[in-house]
Order: sequence, then structure tokens, then C-alpha cells
Amino acid sequence: MSAPSLTSKYRPQRFSDVAGQEAIKRILSKASAEDKIAPAYLFSGTRGVGKTTLARVLAKALNCVTAPTAEPCNECSQCRQITAGVSPDVIEIDAATHGNVEEARRLKEDIGYAPLQSRYKVFIIDEAHMLSKAAFNALLKTLEEPPGRVTFILATTEPHKILPTIISRCQHYVFKRLMQPELEAHLVGLLAREDIPYEQGAVSLIARRGAGSVRDSMSLLAQVLAMGGASLREQDVRDILGLAGQDVFLTLMQAFKEQDCLAVSELLRNVLDRGLDIGFFLRELASSWRNLFLLNQAGEKALGSLELSEEEGRQWLGWARDFEARHIHACWQMTLEGQRRVMTSLEPALALELLMLNLAYVPRLLSLEAMSAGACQPARPTGPGGGYGGGPRPATPGAPPQYGAGQQGWRPPQASAPNQAPNSAQTPRPAPQQAPYPAQQPAQYPAPQPGNQAPAGAAPGPSQASSGGPSPAPGPGSQDPPPRAAQATAPDIAPAKRAEERPRGPRTWKAFHEYALHALKNHPPLRVAFGQLAGGSLDAGDRGDVLRLKCKNEFMYGQITGKPESVNVLRGLVHDYFGPDTGLEFDVERTAQRKPTQELRAQVEQSPLFKEAQQTLGAYIIDVQHKS
Repeated sequence: MSAPSLTSKYRPQRFSDVAGQEAIKRILSKASAEDKIAPAYLFSGTRGVGKTTLARVLAKALNCVTAPTAEPCNECSQCRQITAGVSPDVIEIDAATHGNVEEARRLKEDIGYAPLQSRYKVFIIDEAHMLSKAAFNALLKTLEEPPGRVTFILATTEPHKILPTIISRCQHYVFKRLMQPELEAHLVGLLAREDIPYEQGAVSLIARRGAGSVRDSMSLLAQVLAMGGASLREQDVRDILGLAGQDVFLTLMQAFKEQDCLAVSELLRNVLDRGLDIGFFLRELASSWRNLFLLNQAGEKALGSLELSEEEGRQWLGWARDFEARHIHACWQMTLEGQRRVMTSLEPALALELLMLNLAYVPRLLSLEAMSAGACQPARPTGPGGGYGGGPRPATPGAPPQYGAGQQGWRPPQASAPNQAPNSAQTPRPAPQQAPYPAQQPAQYPAPQPGNQAPAGAAPGPSQASSGGPSPAPGPGSQDPPPRAAQATAPDIAPAKRAEERPRGPRTWKAFHEYALHALKNHPPLRVAFGQLAGGSLDAGDRGDVLRLKCKNEFMYGQITGKPESVNVLRGLVHDYFGPDTGLEFDVERTAQRKPTQELRAQVEQSPLFKEAQQTLGAYIIDVQHKS
């Protein structure tokens, strides 16, 4: 003969025995004591929190021989029959198997008969959301005005599936998940009644794994006790239920700190080989990031609010000082968002490994400086020339590549030697007669004026560049200017003079377009969108020159300006090429102004064709859309 499960053996038989749900217990107990019973009740909440148990206790309290009473005696014949499930006046219905309209009609016929032995006839409908719509409609009138001494108790885990007309006829009570201390106290009471020694860590682990459900926690406890050990040990709980210990998460934090992908991969392999529960592993990891964040912000003050022992709390406090708050917050968010993707993936092991490697390389994958500033737009460095072209920027993990005078990423194309083979991997160079840059052919620069001496081969000064006129015609005997990097680092050029090196080439849209396309080779999406622009123009504004980029349509405009970092990169290129005083604006070419949808609908309603269709066929307008 099989032994009863812990859930059945220790099912509460009184209001006071039910774990948690204090407010609901007080309301039902008082209603039973005062004999003020509602026609219908709706108990909703997650699984295993006491919905059906409280429904049975309420039925016993209503029909006990000592009724009206706040608690059933559990000794009279009525209480014993209800406990055994054989009372003719307390009917339990499983809506999952008896949810059609015929069952509802048969139920309406049974309601008309008075109770046979008890004071109340109680109908307990479990999984009430499984009733069909027709069955709900058949019960509407009965729920609103049932015969005397009849009450309904509907229990469900999905109240959103129940018709609002049903809910409005019931007293609705929402059962909450049990808190960790409540679950632990309930499990400790069961172990004391079974006279089984236990470790507090094992009880806490089972309660945390139960996730607020009493029935789940008791089932897990029974599973561990089935091992037949003399006591309940934490290590046995982890081995049987497949749960990772604190040592696993501390080792994982060490790998995250060192950004050691091999250590992360090896640790995950051990986790999977041990058959650990991936879902609970991710829940525990998210909880670890949460604890780290609180400890990082509040220090020792947060130890009291964490569900950790004193020793474990001190360990995590040490790790909280090794990570920045923005790093912890990013990992916490990525873990929470990655749980569903991992659990629903066709390859959960690979999805988990990808998530762990992303967490290890967060400082490289994301710009933590931009995250801490609350924006994606990085600050422009200050330096000679002011702007992106004034000098090399310090390397920042995750920051976009920089283009400036001190960078080697781009220089005006040089004329190739006659015997030099073209490099197919480089950007195609324009024909000599269309070259927009002075360095493509021998350039002739005006002699430096007194008081404004410049090194040989230096670019024209601001007074020459800002005129907007054509570049000087090439002349014989001139030499190519030295490379930009050499000019920017030459010791004989004062920082204040470097602004005179601008612009990089002719102040024309065509010249800037070629320069930008080459500079954006490390930004493929932005480079494609920039190459499809309708054109551009350099106009004079109130506060200086403005480069206007013309987008063909709204979609292209959104592709470029939708991300602040893309606009930031383009603005940096404009400053680098034309100078820091040049602004950047966008124009959108709109081919035709579309009418508002309401105006278009009114126009359709007034058309003779629609009126004829309306009169003849009874037509009506469902939707009005612009033709693409």
C-alpha cells in the first residue's frame, strides 16, 4: 500500500493551519462566524498557495455542527465527511474535464434541491477558467441569485480567462505567493512533526526553489526525503534537485572579473554535466547580481536585507567592491532578459553559454562610460583644434573608432607610382581630372604672409579656407604636403596654430562625401545610409557655415538620425573636415504631402461610388490607408 504524500498527509484542516494568506483567512473566518456568506467566491492565484484548501475549510466551517463558527471542529460527522470528500452537499467539480455547457445545465438542476444533511450546499469549481463560454453564460443568473443556503467557490490560476460578467458576481480574493520566511517556517514545522533533523541551509534552498508555492516546496521536500537519509542535508538537496552552490557562482564571478572565456565555458560544462536545473541556475544568478548591486550601493547596511548567511554576505560584499555599479546593473538586466530566450531556445546549452560570455565581456561590448552618463552620445574630447580632429582620443572599450588629424585611418589619396600595381582592397580612387584633394596632384600653395608663417607644404589658413573659392591651380615644381600625422606631432607647430590646417580639402559636398565614405568603412550600416543621400550643400548660417545633408525620404532620415551615436559620428567628421565651427543639419525631400487619415476617410464617404455601394449592398468602411 502506498504511503500518502506529504501534501495530502499535512493538508491544513483549519483556517489557522493554512500558511500565509492572513487577510483572506480573517475575512472568511469572520464571514463564517457571523453567517454572512456571499452567493459566490472567486479564489485566484498561482499554484499551491491554498485556494482549494481554504475552499474546503470554509465548507466545513459552514456545515459544522457548531456552526456558525469561526473554525470547524473537524470531529463531527459533517467535518469528517467533507475531509474525506464524500459529503453529498459539498460538490467538487474539475472544470478541466466537466467544463461544457451540458455539465453547467445539470449543475443548475442540482442547485434547485435543498441540502440533504448540511446547512449549506457548497459547489467548489476547480480550474474554473476551463469552463466554456457557454457554460459561463448558463451560470450567470444562478451565480447572481442562487437559492438560499447555496454558495459557489471558484478557484483558478488564470483569472484573466474568466468573463468579466462572472467576476462581477463574485467576491474576488487574490492569493499571493508565500514569502521565503513563511515557507521556511512551514517546512520546519513539517520536519518537526516527522522528527527529522535538518540543516537550515537545506530548508532555505527548498523554500527558494519552491518559488512561493507551498505544494511545490512540499513535493521537493518529499523528493529529497525519499533518498532515505537520516537527516536533511544541504548537499543532498543540491545533488538530488540539481542546484548549483555558492561556490559555482563565486567561481563564475572570478571568471567574469578576469574576462576569461575559457573559465566560463569550462564552468558551464561542469554545470550541465551535473544535470543542474538551468532555469533555477539563471534565477540564482539574477539574484546574485541583485545582491551585488545592493551591496555595492549600500555596503554593510544591505547585509540585513539579503537572504544570505553572515559568512556568505561577507563574501559577496567583497565581490561587490570589485565591480562597478554600472557593470553590475548591465549584467543584472541582461540576465533577466536572457532567461526566457535561454529556456525557449532549441539549443538551451548554447544559448546559456552565449549569455554567460556576453556577461563576461560586457565592458568590451558596451560603452560603460556612456551607460553611466545615461546617454549613448560620448563626450567630444578637448584638445588642439577642439573637436575630433584635434588629436588622438584615449581608447575607450566599446567606443566607436575616431577619425582625426592625429589618426592614421584616412589621408588624402596620393598619386601612385607608374610601376606600382593598384591595391584592390583599398577604396577606388577617382580619376586625376576629378580629384577633389590637392594632395592627389602637385598642389601650388600661396606663399606665407608676413606674421603668419607656416611650414612648407602646410594647408591653407582659415582666411583662405573660409573663402569657399576654388582651390589653387596646380603649378609645376610644387611638392606634396607632408602626412597629417607628421604635421600634428611636429614640435615646431604651436597648438594654437593647428586650427589653421583646416580644411582637409576643398569645401565642397563632393570632396566631403568621398572623405566621409572612406572614414566610415568601420561603420557599414551608417556608410550605406550615407552613400544613398540625395546630396548635400555647404550653406552660410547665422552662426557660421552649415552642412545640410539631403535625405531622399523619411525612412532614410530615420536610418541616419535614429541613433544618437550615428549623428555624433557624422558631426565629428564634419568638424574634422571643415572645422569645429561648421554645423550639421538634415533635410528630407517630400514628394507629396499625404492627407490625414480622417480627411481621407471623409472624402471616401462623400464619393458617389461609395454611397451607391452603401445603398445597394449595405457596404461600410473598415479601414482607410494610403496607397504605398
